Amino acid sequence: MKVDWTQRGWLRVYVFTVLGTVACIAFAFTFDSYSFTTGRWKLSDNSINNFLIPLLIAPPFFFVLLSKMRQLETAHQELMAIATIDSLTSLLNRRAFAEMVDGYFERAQKASISTRGAMLIIDVDHFKQVNDKFGHDIGDEALRVIATTIASTVRETDLVGRIGGEEFSVFIPGQTPETIRVAAERIRQAVSEAAFVARGQRHNLSISVGGVFFDRKTTFSDLYREADERLYCAKRTGRNRVALRELNSDSDIAMQPTMH
Repeated sequence: MKVDWTQRGWLRVYVFTVLGTVACIAFAFTFDSYSFTTGRWKLSDNSINNFLIPLLIAPPFFFVLLSKMRQLETAHQELMAIATIDSLTSLLNRRAFAEMVDGYFERAQKASISTRGAMLIIDVDHFKQVNDKFGHDIGDEALRVIATTIASTVRETDLVGRIGGEEFSVFIPGQTPETIRVAAERIRQAVSEAAFVARGQRHNLSISVGGVFFDRKTTFSDLYREADERLYCAKRTGRNRVALRELNSDSDIAMQPTMH
């Protein structure tokens, strides 16, 4: 059984309530036993009160105080989650994703570490047709299926976010272009094979992927702009495919079109 020692766990409330009560009892005995006249320690005749009074007052006081602190910490964590997590897919939202990408480059620069990797922009093909045919509730379920599929396909160290609508992004640091090409195609293939069931029948989903490689410090905005250009290239040339290129390069590195 895992012990929850976080600020949101009840264990801290119980333990510190006990410790606080013991401290109050110890203080009461110490204060009452010391004679300022003689400068000596001696238990008083009513020393039992030093135990009973703190035992009656301290536990409810500490329990209420620590419970309120726990509630505040829980509320803080929930607000942080709302600020950073997309409520529909449980992925990073656009703001949090962008900040984490920019933070990666800032940390790498401070540590004088070389940077390389890629950022992918992923868009669901013909998503409007899904909403029109099945309704927005089923469309939301399709987005959740795609989000789960993408997150389960990449590494734990990669960032996955929902940029908006039916658009997702994956930030893949520390990998070579060849590895990233394979990863992008693996994501595309995984989504095409994902089990999306609507009205009792399975329906195929597909995505278009645009990406840009980087080998130096840059920003989320620059990566997004170029990756988004590659995404529209993939969509213009038939969808359900991957289009990649180097940052600030005119030469495209694209996967072969997918036959479907």
